[in-house]
Amino acid sequence: MTFYVISYDVPDDKRRLKIARALEAHGERVQYSVFECLLKDKDFKALRESLLEIVKKQEDSLRIYRLCPPCVERVETWGQASISTVPDVFIV
Repeated sequence: MTFYVISYDVPDDKRRLKIARALEAHGERVQYSVFECLLKDKDFKALRESLLEIVKKQEDSLRIYRLCPPCVERVETWGQASISTVPDVFIV
């Protein structure tokens, strides 16, 4: 599984809501337009494809950062923030 940080800036309310819903199904919202996702390759590919169908490249901005395990361990959080973790139990 790979850890992803995905952020977006979308001026259109309808597209922004679609992107948020797609990301909520795959990860955890950590700020208004920032999500952390811990995904298997096939799940990331499916999410990426769904996001590509929503985003208008001429108007929107979407960034995907892949973090290696040592990089995830070095993430700093301040205040109320905490890093998303791997759940102890997976329900399939």
